[in-house]
Amino acid sequence: MAGPVSTTPQKTPWARVAATVALLTVIISVLLTAFAWPAARSSLHDVPVVVAGPPGAADQMVAALQQRMPDAFDITRVADAAAAEEAVRDREAYGAIDLSAGPPRVIVASAASPVVAQALTAVAEAVRGDGGTPAAAVRDLAPLPADDPRGVGLAASALPLVIGGMLAAVLLTSRVRGTVRRLAGALAYSVTAGLAMAAILQFWLGSLNGAYVANAGVIALSVAATSTTILGLEALFGTVGFGIGAAIMVLLGNTLSGATSAPEMLPGWSGQFGQFLPPGAAGWLLRSTAFFDGHGAIRPILVLTAWLLAGAILVVVGTRRAARRAVAARPADEARTPVAAGA
Repeated sequence: MAGPVSTTPQKTPWARVAATVALLTVIISVLLTAFAWPAARSSLHDVPVVVAGPPGAADQMVAALQQRMPDAFDITRVADAAAAEEAVRDREAYGAIDLSAGPPRVIVASAASPVVAQALTAVAEAVRGDGGTPAAAVRDLAPLPADDPRGVGLAASALPLVIGGMLAAVLLTSRVRGTVRRLAGALAYSVTAGLAMAAILQFWLGSLNGAYVANAGVIALSVAATSTTILGLEALFGTVGFGIGAAIMVLLGNTLSGATSAPEMLPGWSGQFGQFLPPGAAGWLLRSTAFFDGHGAIRPILVLTAWLLAGAILVVVGTRRAARRAVAARPADEARTPVAAGA
């Protein structure tokens, strides 16, 4: 006669508890590193700036800048103020020091990076002060909007852009069946999200200038690149694909975007690498359309388009692979069906 069946749940082995604790420790360490390392090691290095003026005066200024902050600036010499302003407007430089006509002038574009604009102004003032000359006048060729003079809204929008694309991928995967329908849903949502977010940033918060349609298009392209990429990774790798997508877009893309400072201020090569991920490309592109008449937009457009197309291809490949697996498993199921029916 069988004894009573125990209803007490089996306790988890201590080895599994220890492994879980170790895994959680690794995860939190990675998260801290991803978010804190770029911020803690942020500094000026190889930031493109221009010095305009006669060779003698320009050489003195370049030497003074390099002596005060070695390796902080990647300095290009130009002949006059017009060339310096053109470089700043075309986003080839973050600012300039103009020595071509009388008293020195500092030319900045705070919309490109308020942090760099402030740093360049402070360094130029300090250099001029060392020589006992009057403080340099400052001209801002691309100022931030009066409603958001510190650019807080634009910088804060980087993470919602990423999260919006991730949420789209999660909901479309769980609620929509069919490759074409999922891709159509992702693209349609990208358009509506672009229109909504651009309206909030531009008309309510006052964080953007420029053409509303162009800004909305940038946000739509960014959301589409993120959502289709994660959809493709999920189609190819299943639930693990969401984790891979989150790591690419948040841990790497968002933290290395340079949205709150400038890519050149991030440690080592990380800022330049971040510009080839959707968050970094989107941040650069949105500043270009909002404040620089589209100058410097070609590279980020190509980057975002490449991610969008790659994601769409992954969706198709992953869906076809799943279909082939389903077809391959079907004969075995059909072979077992008559046996089960006759049992």
